[in-house]
Amino acid sequence: MKPTVHDIAKIAGVSLATVDRVLNGRPGVRAVTRGKVEEAIASLGYVRDLAAANLAKSRTYPFVFILPENDNSFMIGLREEVLAAVVRSSTERTDIRIVNVPPFDPRALVAALNELLGEKPAGVAFVAIDAPEVREAAGRLTGAGIPIVTLVSDLPDSTRDHYAGIDNIAAGRTAGSLMGRFLSAPSTAGQMRCVAVLAGSMLVRDHRERLEGFSAVIGDAYPDIHILPVLEGRDDPVLAETMIADALRRNQDIAGIYSLGAGNRGLIRAVQRAGIASRPLVIAHELTASTRAALIGDVIDAVLNQDAGHEVRSAIRVLKAKADGLPVLAAQERIRIDIFLKDNLP
Repeated sequence: MKPTVHDIAKIAGVSLATVDRVLNGRPGVRAVTRGKVEEAIASLGYVRDLAAANLAKSRTYPFVFILPENDNSFMIGLREEVLAAVVRSSTERTDIRIVNVPPFDPRALVAALNELLGEKPAGVAFVAIDAPEVREAAGRLTGAGIPIVTLVSDLPDSTRDHYAGIDNIAAGRTAGSLMGRFLSAPSTAGQMRCVAVLAGSMLVRDHRERLEGFSAVIGDAYPDIHILPVLEGRDDPVLAETMIADALRRNQDIAGIYSLGAGNRGLIRAVQRAGIASRPLVIAHELTASTRAALIGDVIDAVLNQDAGHEVRSAIRVLKAKADGLPVLAAQERIRIDIFLKDNLP
């Protein structure tokens, strides 16, 4: 049974009127009381339903999702979640369109954003590339009154309205803690333990932030582990396989591999075919069919996951709220980091 405003009021110990004020961002609520209401919302997992109100107003929201078009299992899953939202359009009063762009191409992303200036949708969500020209394009849209949400990879210091994604520095730190603890057994005397890092591209901020968090933990807590220069696989499984296989051939001291993003199918093949007596410990991102099978098959040791469905639903809720001039409930839109091992797969 879905939680209601009555449940929020009961847990927070406030009146329904106070709950209504907090939900609608109206004044007259003390900070302490507002905090209690927001904590109740978070603990209940309350999701505000604007659909009924918008149905009564007969309002439809035209939204655009700009997504990279490549062979990236997570991005394919993200696209499927957007398509699922398209199926729900009639009940959620949305009109969602997907615009495809090449991955890691700032110019293509800027062109897609610029084209929307004339279209004037009610909101735009896109996977950001951290480049000055993308920030400028985002500024032109928000300057024209079009709300913007960044998905998966953020664009801080820009005019975007909201980021729907995990804290990537925290995700990287989590991966660093796991890697350090898993490799905590003393190394052979005189042998350097190295960790290879596979990225899609360092143009995207989520990969850079994950590496930042990972490097900070390894540097502070595990100084005997050496992080090798980043391999950029461009989310291409074939290129990722070649790079990892080559790295394993050239460096016999690789004790671990951290995959910051996609290309995991190639990584898995490279580790399986390496023909080495003891495979490196592998930590990857995103629970997909291939990473799940690799966990079960003892090729990957841990997977950090983000819920693509939650991100898409969050983006839509935020864009609706912005279009209606309503506040965003931060607790409701927080995307958690899930850690999966072979033993706790859903």
